[in-house]
Amino acid sequence: MSTPVPALRNRYAHAMILSGVGDALGYKNGSWEFCHSGESIFKELQELGGLKKISVKLPKWNVSDDTVMHLATGEALIESSNQEDQEKLFLTLAKAYKECMHDMNGRAPGMTCVNSTRQLRPLVPYGYRIPFNPKGGGCGAAMRAMCIGLRYPRPEQLNDLIAVSVESGRMTHHHPTGFLGSLAAALFTSYAVQEKPAKWWGHGLIETLPLALEYVKSTSYCVEENKNAWDYFATEWKKYLESRSIVDGTTDPVFPQEYGFKERDAFVKSVSFSGWGGASGHDAPMIAYDAYLGASGDWKELCYRSMFHAGDSDSTGVIAACWFGVCHGISSVPEKNHKHVEYRDRLERVGLQLYDCAFPGENKPDSVGS
Repeated sequence: MSTPVPALRNRYAHAMILSGVGDALGYKNGSWEFCHSGESIFKELQELGGLKKISVKLPKWNVSDDTVMHLATGEALIESSNQEDQEKLFLTLAKAYKECMHDMNGRAPGMTCVNSTRQLRPLVPYGYRIPFNPKGGGCGAAMRAMCIGLRYPRPEQLNDLIAVSVESGRMTHHHPTGFLGSLAAALFTSYAVQEKPAKWWGHGLIETLPLALEYVKSTSYCVEENKNAWDYFATEWKKYLESRSIVDGTTDPVFPQEYGFKERDAFVKSVSFSGWGGASGHDAPMIAYDAYLGASGDWKELCYRSMFHAGDSDSTGVIAACWFGVCHGISSVPEKNHKHVEYRDRLERVGLQLYDCAFPGENKPDSVGS
């Protein structure tokens, strides 16, 4: 007998909570994020008693910079929910990113995020803009963008989703490979809310990329630099979609017959920019997407594929787990995995408030169940 899918407002909360869980599991205080063997991680996991036995809580399982910046994004979106002026929203995001850098002790923030937030000036016009960065293609923009899809989930809000994900992304990663990862993570989250088939999401991304370029052109800011660096992201995604036979989004993905930890480590490396899969804006959402497709709604399999691999496993885990929460809720996740995750109450609150922003005026129950 299948478990009933909880109401969407509850799943918003579950999505945020599980994003923190995916981050903490993939991070493991840095030891698993920087481990280059999925098989070694799995062996250690078994020594700990397996996934069901893992109580994700402090001090051994803190969240990384990914969740801190994801929360900063979500709270800025909520704070600005009644503002029609996008420029004020962008400055609010910039302020939140600067402030969240005070909560990075033991969380291994990326140097691109650290250095870029120092350049943000949220008290002056256009102070959310930083120069184009030829080396700004990392995953730091993607790992924090899922909540943008929760805030702008409707098809008619696509232009808002594009603008906010691009601008929030290039506040730290002003390079298309970086900030288009923010677009992908947000867009796929909106597709999850819309209940679009997951096998179609990649096709939808390819269709959306030209609109993102038009948005960048409309800002008249670093347009030529972005145009010159634009093609890599789409090229890599098209190659990936071809490898899974889901270019048009109408057929089920095809995975290798043998696809264990060793084979997945090889895949993660093969789609990476420089050998460390998930560390770039194009491959963090790609690996998360691949894991989500292959897991078929099974939490343990999602963890194995998105959080326990030879790459930037917290960044892929935080993204994939958020999508899992949107689509499936939290009831199939072992309670130990999520009950005491760091910032749980804050994650839940942000999820509920994002729902209220996205669907104003709808009935809102007083509590969150499974």
